[in-house]
Amino acid sequence: MRITRISAFQVDLPLHEGSYKWSGGKSVDVFDSTIVRVETDAGVTGHGEVCPLGPFYLPAYAKGAREGIRELGPHLLGEDPTALWPLNRRMDAALKGHAYVKSAIDIACWDILGQVSNQPVCTLLGGRYGDDFVLYRAISQESPKAMAAKVAGYRDEGYRRFQLKVGADVETDIARIHAVAAELQSGDVLVADANTGWLMHDAARVVRGVRDVDVYIEQPCDSYEECLSIRRRTDHPFVLDESIDGMPELLRANADQAMDVVNIKISKFGGLTKAKQARDMCVSLGVAMTIEDSWGGDVTTAAIAHLAHSTPTELLFTSTDFNSYVTVSTAEGAPQRQNGRMAASTSPGLGVAPRMNVLGDPVLTIG
Repeated sequence: MRITRISAFQVDLPLHEGSYKWSGGKSVDVFDSTIVRVETDAGVTGHGEVCPLGPFYLPAYAKGAREGIRELGPHLLGEDPTALWPLNRRMDAALKGHAYVKSAIDIACWDILGQVSNQPVCTLLGGRYGDDFVLYRAISQESPKAMAAKVAGYRDEGYRRFQLKVGADVETDIARIHAVAAELQSGDVLVADANTGWLMHDAARVVRGVRDVDVYIEQPCDSYEECLSIRRRTDHPFVLDESIDGMPELLRANADQAMDVVNIKISKFGGLTKAKQARDMCVSLGVAMTIEDSWGGDVTTAAIAHLAHSTPTELLFTSTDFNSYVTVSTAEGAPQRQNGRMAASTSPGLGVAPRMNVLGDPVLTIG
């Protein structure tokens, strides 16, 4: 089997709540997503998706994803899409860095592998743990009162884990954490995610100001070294995200005891192949994980679901259901939230079929 054509489609994903706000005044109203189709000479077609969280979050942006695919695609024609590590090595040789560009292509090839082997991607990634897995709900940055008021509604939807977007001025963030914590019930879990938004002295004040609260602190500062410094100043459980984008960083953080939980975003690692490698290493090390991506719609949510559902339950801290945040459905068969939980498809491959009336014509075709 050989790759004969690679196409990319651009899709806008508006948000149900109007906007998504996080540290540093960053916000997005409509996400710019790229869905990739990989076709083969055997008539089997796979799909993947990459959707950066705007151009100001990670070193990734939507137009860059498409231009990177335009650059990379010709090097992949004639390659075997089911030989995933050779394919990834080919991508790395043809385009240095830019992991997010490779992610959707890699996901599409897992979709193909699942279809030709008649197995769901979840099975290929290691097997299914339990009937479903737990989700979190992100609470977009607003006033402390407004953020606290959203907890009850999200809990009515089944969520019991809440990721609070902080990373602003110290006094407001301390108030946000206290206000939301006051609304929690037994069994709820709270994460204060600064998304690199605090300077070290601000982060130090926040962790001191909420030392009486049962809260996880996630990626307080921009650099790994700054986060490690804050980690050593607090006894709050600690999550690293943006600082961990590859195996060397993951192994270093584990050796330094820099985290209790790590956030594995699929596109940040370059696709399911390398995200699985990181996931499996965390399983061996006993490090809990959040399994997700930067953003996306139905195809990304399907990929997340397969990786999360194939992760041992006790090591899956949480995951997410991005397709419930947006107003546009791009694929049939995508997993849906059920009472704050989700399950990966049992159909071969990712188990999704893109809605071509939504995708429209490709914005680029190679081959």
